[in-house]
Amino acid sequence: MDYEQAGELKIGQVGIANLRIRTLDVERLVEEMRSRVQRAPNMFGRAAVVIDFGGLSQTPDAGTAQALLDGLRAAGVLPVALAYGTSETDRLAQALGLPLLAKFRASYERADGAAPEAAAPPRREAPAVAPAPEPARARAAAPAPAAPAASVGMIQSAPVRSGQQIYADNRDLTVLTTVGAGAEVIADGSVHIYGPLRGRALAGAQGNEKARIFCREFHAELVAIAGHYKVLEDIPKELRGKAVQIWLEDEQIKIAALD
Repeated sequence: MDYEQAGELKIGQVGIANLRIRTLDVERLVEEMRSRVQRAPNMFGRAAVVIDFGGLSQTPDAGTAQALLDGLRAAGVLPVALAYGTSETDRLAQALGLPLLAKFRASYERADGAAPEAAAPPRREAPAVAPAPEPARARAAAPAPAAPAASVGMIQSAPVRSGQQIYADNRDLTVLTTVGAGAEVIADGSVHIYGPLRGRALAGAQGNEKARIFCREFHAELVAIAGHYKVLEDIPKELRGKAVQIWLEDEQIKIAALD
């Protein structure tokens, strides 16, 4: 039996799922998505999904892509856009009547370890001849370089209620109270929750695989680190209600009780 998934689903920082197609098998992709919806209907039922064909060697034709969109809708999710990849993807999006989103594509490239483009070497200018210093004018001392500002974590002191979303941009997030069911807390760094976690917690939202989630009372609908996720149905029952830490290891979510 082939246990490799045909489509890798990642959760974005605004709760939109990104489905990166690994194997263009429409029937298999639809069945995988139907299984996800059945296992976690509150999370995936009618969820917005961005389709990413960047993992394929060739962009599919419009007919095949439309069959995939129709199948995913029948499985219970709502494809809303394509992830930007190439000019062919752009033309495909126009044929399907869908917008393009570039952000998800960039996030996957960072997560996959793609090296950034090398910067162009600076242009060498001919050295200018400095004028002789005026004897009557004292030279001004060059200012010392400013020290980089320390990254300050975000603190949320009020309860995060159903329907609310709290996002800590480029820093850690500490929640001093409850994250209610249907609420979402997101950080580019780690997430610390000192009360019950009943909603969703997403750490490393921009691809930081070293980020972690800590909570005092674990009942999460979903947890995710750098896009990799687990829903409540996938979590051992003995960990529910416990103080836990959550981290990413070999692209797998790990959850352990805190002593």
